Amino acid sequence: MIQNYKPTLAPSHPGSRWLTWFIAGLGVPLILVVFILPDAVPGGSNRSETALITTPLALPAANPGDPEAAQKSMQALLTKAEPTGELTSLTVRRGDSLDRMFRRNRWSIRDLAALMQPDLSRRHLHLLKPGDEIVIRHHNGRILSLSREIDFANSLRVYRSGDAYLAETVIHEIVPRQIVAGGDISSSLFKAAAKAGISDQSIMNLAGIFAWDIDFVLDIREGDKFVVIFEELWREGELVKQGDILAAEFINQGEVFRALRYVGPEGQIDYFTPQGNNVRKAFLRAPVSFTRISSNFNPRRRHPKLNTIRAHKGVDYAAPLGTPVQASGDGKVIFRGRKGSYGNTVIIQHGGNITTLYGHLSRFSGKAHNGARVRQGNIIGYVGQTGLATGPHLHYEYRKNGVHMNPRTVSLPKAEPIDPKLRQDFLRAT
Repeated sequence: MIQNYKPTLAPSHPGSRWLTWFIAGLGVPLILVVFILPDAVPGGSNRSETALITTPLALPAANPGDPEAAQKSMQALLTKAEPTGELTSLTVRRGDSLDRMFRRNRWSIRDLAALMQPDLSRRHLHLLKPGDEIVIRHHNGRILSLSREIDFANSLRVYRSGDAYLAETVIHEIVPRQIVAGGDISSSLFKAAAKAGISDQSIMNLAGIFAWDIDFVLDIREGDKFVVIFEELWREGELVKQGDILAAEFINQGEVFRALRYVGPEGQIDYFTPQGNNVRKAFLRAPVSFTRISSNFNPRRRHPKLNTIRAHKGVDYAAPLGTPVQASGDGKVIFRGRKGSYGNTVIIQHGGNITTLYGHLSRFSGKAHNGARVRQGNIIGYVGQTGLATGPHLHYEYRKNGVHMNPRTVSLPKAEPIDPKLRQDFLRAT
């Protein structure tokens, strides 16, 4: 995605007076999504046949008249019976496996086979990625317990029980906090957001919310302003990550855009204006993450290869070779193949007698075949340099009733507003 939005200098615009209402009227539930790694292939079948090393202990004297004291004595005995061991934190390296890590630390391979027996162990320890952290508690080369983070809300804990191991999922309490941040843009959106304490991912989410109305490459100006209310997710007193954007306001060249998050009855998340209109449009303004516009819509353009005046009936978005190209709207693929100077091309038929064309692709997505139904945002191909192209870019055309329109300025059809049946719930939630 674009990592640095450079504004063109323009006079500053007055700030928003909406912030007070914006903060006070918000109430949005937290949605947590837990990602689980796919089931792994079962590990080894050997079980450890050696018992846990213990130290002989003197039994506490019986005291039938004081059951509470007897319970405390037994608890103390159980605590002493299992060595606490030494804690070692390991970071997975490239090419690492648990077997290799155990051998490197001279830990029992038989214990490794035994702790991989539970289903949870096989599911969450089979697939390791460089940078993953694994914590081992061990004693004299024997493994007492192993733990690793599954995601920010869940951890795996495997612990010895007799000659075998048991595994459990530890669920961490996640505490959401609502944060209000904002700023004025003087040099770039990302610099202003970083100064306000907003992560790069959150500012990209902000750009995604308003992408149908604001071109964050060409439309940003000095003096533009933004306010964002988002969630921070905390675990055990530490910030884990920034969560969803709950509400946002962006003032671009004096025009105010606002969006509120709404979670539908089936958990679907969408953003609407305070009046309940969808901030999305039926079409993406730009169907690719581009670095610059190499050629604009121009009926009198001189072709760079043919050196003749030849109408340029679309927009060329320069992007690295292989950048994914998305369907700009819902529709049906009516052409996929080689098309003269366009090279590898996809054409999609949409409702309202609108078609879109995507040219100079390096290759096609397997799912975007002739006759396929596609949804807005589906990948249909990848940026290339086929046909009469002087460099890697996407040539994008938007036609209505067969007439070419400028994709950057055409008035796009609106997406469906909030369902009338949900309007009261939306107003109550936001």
